[in-house]
Amino acid sequence: MQSYRVVAVGDPIASAVRKTLRSPGYGHPAHTEVATGYGPCRQCLRTFVVGSDRRILFTYDPFYGTGKLPLPGPVFIHEHDCQRYPEDAGFPVDLLSHRLTLNAYGRGQRLVAQSYVSNGDAEPELQRLLQDHEVAYIHVRDTDAGCYDFRIERTSDEEGVNGSAQSNGGGSSHE
Repeated sequence: MQSYRVVAVGDPIASAVRKTLRSPGYGHPAHTEVATGYGPCRQCLRTFVVGSDRRILFTYDPFYGTGKLPLPGPVFIHEHDCQRYPEDAGFPVDLLSHRLTLNAYGRGQRLVAQSYVSNGDAEPELQRLLQDHEVAYIHVRDTDAGCYDFRIERTSDEEGVNGSAQSNGGGSSHE
């Protein structure tokens, strides 16, 4: 079984967005609102309580540090501080019931494989994708909304083309 880490939006990025209400790296205004959808929060990877939780919408480039072509899109975080999802905690339980798209990328932002999962079937498909030595990292996206949720990286250096991939967890201005 291939071990992996879950890479959520880092604390420095979330803090900067909360403080400035601007998208890091782009300067676009961020928007706050009461949650009208489940999310998830890209920092703690918990789903939002619709009609109750307050969230911030901002522009985020999930390829920053891993690819040359910026492909920014909208993401949400909780309006107030939350704890970043632990990288070693496995697949986020809150997302198992959602329809997800797993985009497996190789070097140079090259899409190697794309899989659709639902009903808690993410783990077997992640394992299958991570066995492919061409896969450097996997973006998990919401199938229905198309939004980026988080990244998966192998934890061992001997597997794949990018075993020593950057975690992008901390200091980049685009994270």
